[in-house]
Amino acid sequence: MRLVLLGPPGAGKGTQGDRLIERHGITRLSTGDMLRAAVKAGTPVGLKAKDIMARGDLVPDEVVIAIIDDRLKEPDVQNGFILDGFPRTVAQAEALDKLLAAKGIRLNAVVELKVNEGALLKRIETRIAEMTARGEQVRADDNPEALKKRLDAYRVQTAPLSAYYGKKGTLLEIDGMLPIDDVSGVIEAKLKALS
Repeated sequence: MRLVLLGPPGAGKGTQGDRLIERHGITRLSTGDMLRAAVKAGTPVGLKAKDIMARGDLVPDEVVIAIIDDRLKEPDVQNGFILDGFPRTVAQAEALDKLLAAKGIRLNAVVELKVNEGALLKRIETRIAEMTARGEQVRADDNPEALKKRLDAYRVQTAPLSAYYGKKGTLLEIDGMLPIDDVSGVIEAKLKALS
């Protein structure tokens, strides 16, 4: 199973991604984690990324694609993967398609969690309250102002991926406003229908 998980911040991608990983025995490919691992390992691509990150610049798409390329050679992804945090733009999706095609790999599906943005603000407030009650550290970007900025960026950069993957016939739209277990159930039913 090879998947991309899309949805705005707070849509439940982390929760549903964890469930997909557990249920299907696939590996999470987080671009942030992969970048940090490549830097730590001192790979050629990692060293290039390290210099860029040290300057505070965004790592260019071609470097991220090179890191994904390296990661796809590892044995733990042979059973499948779920991409987390990538692609974020249509240009990245096109680059990913070229990489996967060159390796003879295709995505099984792109799962998009559709949510009401107004409800996301409530989710963030609830998450902050729950984390605080448990004595957990609240992320710096877990606040309504940061969420609004992240939603704006999502709408401009990432939302066009819906149309891109819709035209390719790989997009599965899921109502992310359903209860968590129901969202998981709908995802599983749609994935099963593909096979």
